[in-house]
Amino acid sequence: MQRVVFLLAVLAAATAVQAQQTRTDTIYRCTNALGALTIQNGIPCPKGSKQELQVVESPMVIPNYESPPPIVTEVPELEPAPEPQAPAVERPQAAPPEQLADADRLPPPPLYQCNTWDNQHYLSEDADPKPRCVRLQTTGLAGDPNRAGGQACEMKYDLCSRVPDESACEGWKQRQREIESTWRYAPGADKPRLQEEFARVTKILNDTTCGGGD
Repeated sequence: MQRVVFLLAVLAAATAVQAQQTRTDTIYRCTNALGALTIQNGIPCPKGSKQELQVVESPMVIPNYESPPPIVTEVPELEPAPEPQAPAVERPQAAPPEQLADADRLPPPPLYQCNTWDNQHYLSEDADPKPRCVRLQTTGLAGDPNRAGGQACEMKYDLCSRVPDESACEGWKQRQREIESTWRYAPGADKPRLQEEFARVTKILNDTTCGGGD
């Protein structure tokens, strides 16, 4: 008797499991007034349509909600990369000017104050500068300057006198200032030549008695 009861219990459990694993769907076959056939699952046919029912049992797919355990991967801690450093740039060291003892310094070269024919003044290292050609006004045979037949000029000479020795250093400093002012505002093509001249005059001031101590 106990064995029969056990078998009945097993059959009931199997039936319950089977009932839980199937579902019932109602299929509606609908034919409208024009004869078009549509099949609807669980939705009755609209009014005015011919309706046929069909009950269908289909197995249920029970999803497995048990997710696999996550895979844990140990990631080693990485030390941060050192920040890149700019390479050290060696700055060019300017060579210090050569220092001369006051006893070894010589007076500066002679310097001349020159006057032009039109009463302009300038300093020069040349005691006898080249003459300059000053253009003359020419006229035609009838005395009309607009009908001149050619060009003519008169050679003019600048008169120069040596700067006294006690004023020589001040004269060289003035010449240095004049050259510096000229090359700063000169066109690009003339700058290199004037800069070299400025450096030469500056060296004369530094290496002579003009650059010594008081």
